[in-house]
Amino acid sequence: MQKIIRIGTRESKLALWQANKVRAELSELGYESVLVPIKSTGDIVLDKPLYELGVTGIFTKNLDIAMLNGAIDIAVHSLKDVPTSLPEGIVQAAVLKRGNYNDVLVLKGNEEFFGEEKGLIATGSLRRRAMWLNRYPTHKVEDLRGNVQTRLEKLEDSETWNGAVFAAAGLERLGITPEDTVDLPWMISAPAQGAIMIAALENDDFCMDACEQLNHHETKVCVGVEREFLRLLEGGCTSAIGALAYVDARTEEVNFKAVLLSRDGSKKIRVAKTAKLGSHKFLAKDCADYIINRGGRALMQEDEGDATKVAAVYSTKKLSELQKETLSAAIGIEDSDFIKMRFNRIPAKVMKNQHDNVLITSQNGVEAILNSFTKEEINFKNIFCVGRRTKKLIENRIGKVTYAAKNALKLAEYISKETEIKKVSYFCSDVRLDVLPTYLQAQDIVVNEVEAYKTMINPIKIDAAFTGVLFYSPSGIDSYLEKNTTDKVAFCIGETTALEARKHFDKVEVANMPDVESVLELVNMYYSNPNLS
Repeated sequence: MQKIIRIGTRESKLALWQANKVRAELSELGYESVLVPIKSTGDIVLDKPLYELGVTGIFTKNLDIAMLNGAIDIAVHSLKDVPTSLPEGIVQAAVLKRGNYNDVLVLKGNEEFFGEEKGLIATGSLRRRAMWLNRYPTHKVEDLRGNVQTRLEKLEDSETWNGAVFAAAGLERLGITPEDTVDLPWMISAPAQGAIMIAALENDDFCMDACEQLNHHETKVCVGVEREFLRLLEGGCTSAIGALAYVDARTEEVNFKAVLLSRDGSKKIRVAKTAKLGSHKFLAKDCADYIINRGGRALMQEDEGDATKVAAVYSTKKLSELQKETLSAAIGIEDSDFIKMRFNRIPAKVMKNQHDNVLITSQNGVEAILNSFTKEEINFKNIFCVGRRTKKLIENRIGKVTYAAKNALKLAEYISKETEIKKVSYFCSDVRLDVLPTYLQAQDIVVNEVEAYKTMINPIKIDAAFTGVLFYSPSGIDSYLEKNTTDKVAFCIGETTALEARKHFDKVEVANMPDVESVLELVNMYYSNPNLS
């Protein structure tokens, strides 16, 4: 029986229209599919401009998580919302033929305000804001968020706005383009605007084969140039960047134009170049270099430096620069390792013992085992673990995981209630929570603990100005408490860590997923909502 493809989509009418278009095109090819709607961060937080949220992939991350967790097979996105770097394991499977890539102004009244000093228009896009102010420097721009219908309703209800800027493709696809709509040909669109992209798991051959048949080559080429330009500038929702490529069928050339502006529109750097189709490999790089060499990098840094800091947080684990960049520019962050690990040398005789049912609750446990033994020397029959990333590491370097749970308690409950297991081997640290062994022993399950590594606290005194602290383990909390106070918000990677944090902190927030990126997204969400912070 042929696989039914589960299509992940946001819940807005436009997103559902796009997902249904993909579903229809797959159906024409003989593939059966169903829609699976999923909310995104961008749909939930509607009281802040996108650039203030500072989350990379704000409209796509929850769909990425759903795909990696096996809840959906493919995801349909507006390609302009997709980060230029996709999560590991997820790839661009297809880009459909592009729709109208232009921006339009929906008027509230007549066009006379164009020549007036006090025009007022609305948009939630930093790019549209900057381009409008560059062209009409005496006008004002107010924020406008929400789906297409919501924004049209807000425009209709407003007594002060002269108009609002929309993507033409969204209005056209929903069949709701108002009569009083004006084209804005001078406004360079967002990279990949008007294009629909399908994401899939790289190793899902069935879905990849299905989606690749929907790919439109010319669109793929053009949006590829635009997104490569965006990537090379390292710009996202926090930079005012426009980029547009199109193929001239007469000359068989790729025409490309782009612009970088300051947020207030007072400064602008433009570029326009062409290259023969098939010889356009370096078109994006040439244009990005042009922008950078004329002060582009300094212009973006100047804008970032002007951002008002609303909070400062401290991570109890060292973060990569890429991870730090996912935080809003309005949030300062410092980091250091409050916990250090030292792997024990596990005696060879331990591995020779029969380990039919093995428990591993962290990536450190995996690394500790591999520090003492090669994959060939490890002979575990059933491996049970905690966390998606721990599971991935085990399956990449040791072998198949029998079952993975969200936390230690869930794992203990599964083993005691869903299996007939009476004895387990638990590869752990010298410092570990009692919840797992205590629960299992209460159910008459023998727990053989193997101390695979030592956890050493490395407490550091942090400045009182920090309003939040990021925790990734209960031992990280113990280390923090050695030298610091609890008058801050504790941002926790999971429920096990949060359980410990609640013993000491009044404010405890828990990430939706047990990974660093979700903790950082939680911080963005918290400080973007004035009712929370």
